[in-house]
Amino acid sequence: MANLRKFFGLGLLLVLAGCRQEMYDQSRMKPLAQSDFYSDLRTARPQVEGTVARGQLREDEYFYTGKIGGNPGDYMPFPVTEEVLARGHERFNIYCAPCHSRLGDGNGMVPQRGFKHPPTYHQDRLRKAPLGYFFDVMTNGFGVMPDYTAQIAPRDRWCIVAYIRALQLSQNATQADIAAGEKVPSPSLKFKEPGSGATPATPLPESSYTGDEQK
Repeated sequence: MANLRKFFGLGLLLVLAGCRQEMYDQSRMKPLAQSDFYSDLRTARPQVEGTVARGQLREDEYFYTGKIGGNPGDYMPFPVTEEVLARGHERFNIYCAPCHSRLGDGNGMVPQRGFKHPPTYHQDRLRKAPLGYFFDVMTNGFGVMPDYTAQIAPRDRWCIVAYIRALQLSQNATQADIAAGEKVPSPSLKFKEPGSGATPATPLPESSYTGDEQK
């Protein structure tokens, strides 16, 4: 009886092993592998002509390219709100500031360590550049700068464009451009702890800060 159980158990293991091997060796195409089934020897098939994949309709050409008839446009494809600028500020600090710096002067931490310096946003050429130009550079890259299509969604790229324009204005503003009572330049914050680079600075409480403290 014991031998019969062993024989049955061994047979069951062989059956299960054979089943797994068949599933493991099933006929399928591996991505980007060569295939003799198709005349072009490619397993990856081109998109069927005349079809559009879900999520790739892209009816608004300007929204996805920043261009009108091959030339950069100079308007935002949606209204610029406080939320749009806040989003652009956040995305800019993540993806752009390492090279362009938070001021946009091209002196970020990456160029400070030997990489080629990007141009400052505050030169006349880029202050006058159309909005679509900045979107196109982020989409397709320029010079040593790679494209950021995989990292930054189209709407976020436009939010960054809006923030770049606001950043340009902030660094070239005059007293006439701002509300009454504000100073140009604005007073710098005072910090209780400057921070180490790895830790953020600790600002003094607002109640104890006045613009005269910087003098």
